[in-house]
Amino acid sequence: MVQFSLWDIFTFLLGAVRWTVALSLIAFIGGGLVGMGLLLLRFTKLRGVDTAVAWYVQIFQGTPLLMQLFLVYFGLALLGMDTSPLVAAAICLTLYASAYLTEIWRGCVNAIPKGQWEASTSLALSYAQQMRYVILPQALRVGIAPTVGFLVQIIKGTALASVIGFVELTKAGQMISNATYQPFLAYTFVGLLYFALCYPLSWWSQRLENRRLA
Repeated sequence: MVQFSLWDIFTFLLGAVRWTVALSLIAFIGGGLVGMGLLLLRFTKLRGVDTAVAWYVQIFQGTPLLMQLFLVYFGLALLGMDTSPLVAAAICLTLYASAYLTEIWRGCVNAIPKGQWEASTSLALSYAQQMRYVILPQALRVGIAPTVGFLVQIIKGTALASVIGFVELTKAGQMISNATYQPFLAYTFVGLLYFALCYPLSWWSQRLENRRLA
């Protein structure tokens, strides 16, 4: 059994935190861009587009994230693409995040009173102008809190990337556990670091929501 001090374990896990944060940011930013595109498509009133986006959302919300990771990781390999665990996890989590974010934002847009749409239409604004100048600025105020809250789910979801070999916080904890035969100690540190990442975001999300309702 390899002997590690508590400081050695903590510093090793702290090094893995940066990969958890990096993967979370990639998924959140990429998912946000894709999700915004899907949101705009969903409100274009083009025939069949809304149904297609709805099915996209249902597929990702109705299947386990772990299965999605396996399908992307092994599916890319079947297509002859030599991909890394990081790339596969980033693609999968980006698609996963986009499905949830577009649905969150759709609810925010639907929360805007119908009169706002009618008023902007009466001003002869195009669809793009309606969304840019009237609808999205109001939906933004409604959507900030749930969007920040969903970032917490993305951070926790990155833990599943460990099953395809990506060394983030959970995988690093597993490596420490296997080396020291002290799983309780290793995963206690892992849990504390996840808490340190997620709690400030949860607190901020709740604060934003309370401020909006005040």
